[in-house]
Amino acid sequence: MFKKPILVVGGGISGITAAIEAAEMEADVILVESSPTLGGRVAQLKHYFPKLCPPTCGLEINYKRMKARGNLEIYTMADVLEVSGSAGHFKVKVRIRPRYVNDNCTACGECEKVCEGERFSDFDFGLKKTKAIYLPYPMAFPTKYVLDKSALAPGDLDRIMAACKYNAIEPDMKEEIKEFEVGAIIWATGWKLYDATKLDNLGFGRFTNVVTNMQVERMASPWGPTNGKVIRPSDGVQPNKVAFVQCAGSRDENHLPYCSYICCLATLKHTLYLAEQNPDTESLVFYIDIRTPGRYEKFLRRAQSEAKINFIKGKVAKIEEDPDTKDLIVTAEDTISGKRVSERVNMVVLAMGMQPSMAGISIPGVSIDEYGFVRETEGIIPVGCAKKPLDVMTSNETATGAVIKALQCVK
Repeated sequence: MFKKPILVVGGGISGITAAIEAAEMEADVILVESSPTLGGRVAQLKHYFPKLCPPTCGLEINYKRMKARGNLEIYTMADVLEVSGSAGHFKVKVRIRPRYVNDNCTACGECEKVCEGERFSDFDFGLKKTKAIYLPYPMAFPTKYVLDKSALAPGDLDRIMAACKYNAIEPDMKEEIKEFEVGAIIWATGWKLYDATKLDNLGFGRFTNVVTNMQVERMASPWGPTNGKVIRPSDGVQPNKVAFVQCAGSRDENHLPYCSYICCLATLKHTLYLAEQNPDTESLVFYIDIRTPGRYEKFLRRAQSEAKINFIKGKVAKIEEDPDTKDLIVTAEDTISGKRVSERVNMVVLAMGMQPSMAGISIPGVSIDEYGFVRETEGIIPVGCAKKPLDVMTSNETATGAVIKALQCVK
């Protein structure tokens, strides 16, 4: 029925949705993902709005659907190097980096027990360390360990290989280059946080208790680095007063000139996390505008009723640290009163801007705009946050629409 496979680039929620729906329409599908596991940013969340559901339940259902499809090939640790050809007749070159763990792995964890070397967890945004051989997160798919050879301690490799009963460790595994002929490409490479260290006045990287919104998300997760508690990194104490800095890197001609769409909603969600942890926690939200489009106005009202929020309309000018207490002094102008305000808080959360993962990357045959968002061309269809800043629901809608377009290219 279909002449050539559909390639899906990116295994976050948009890519997973596109791959499943195309495969269930009986098209052959190839899914490539750069990280060792599928799930993308959604897998890093505690909850997503508006219902505050744990994303793992939705991911689990999708993984089950994927396992049932014999016409869906999945490659992790895979990067697209080049695209050539045209709609219906693309050739795509893909590099697959070595995992050093083969398909014999049962994720029993015996290798991890004997490993001494450690590495900072990129999944947890550096808030904790994992062993050099690790499972990316408890619900990782594929459920296989990954070996970071650069983090091994002396003698680790021998201990790991001796501990593995299934001959799953392959320290000599090599990089592979594969070439695929496909009829259409759905581009779902998602987003990354804007680099917070570029915002010199906000103190990220200099002050321990200045964190990003995604770091809060990992702390709040039951299997996160702090076992579900939002705490101050400096001393592990739950904060009583937290400042949220909106548009950190967004709507700024010196950084990201566009609105990142979900930052206001993410902050409201985080105030609810704090209120659930301690109803007396005070949240100060410094904002330009609170943007909760469409049905999300109801979510704003919920946060206002359940959390102790003080909205301050004004951009933060600077953040300073009290070296004795590690508290932070946040200075801003309240544009409603016209007065300068200075607030002492226990912790600051930066609502960082959403930047497309393609920003700063050039792949022959793929067109991107000045911000790194992928432009749609005939046969190459961007979805989710590779297309523009979006929430989970709308990302999935774009993925479904892209499948219809892709099927027309390969029918």
